[in-house]
Amino acid sequence: MNKEYVIQVNGVYRISDSRVSLDSVVYAWLEGQSPETIADNFPVLTLEEVYGAIAFYLSNREAIDEYLREKKAEFEEMRRKSVEELRKNRPQLYAKLMAAKQRQAATETESELTPR
Repeated sequence: MNKEYVIQVNGVYRISDSRVSLDSVVYAWLEGQSPETIADNFPVLTLEEVYGAIAFYLSNREAIDEYLREKKAEFEEMRRKSVEELRKNRPQLYAKLMAAKQRQAATETESELTPR
């Protein structure tokens, strides 16, 4: 029996019989997670489905990499627009968020410089 592990719904690749995106599985795998760990992190997926999704990615790598680049660009554009809207429509909240972000960056830099 030949099972289809990945389907495309409304322009988005999903693991068949779930709402888990192919993106989620591929990014986890590219970050070095094992198929077993991915299956543990997405309990609705079987190990077979995770392997099937990875096989689909490897068989269609060029097209899926392009798809992932497009989705990432779309996400970044939406994020930029939402930050811009926040800056214009809620300047006080925007200022607080930017100050918190700067504090976090300073704390992270400080912890990197602190000897262990």
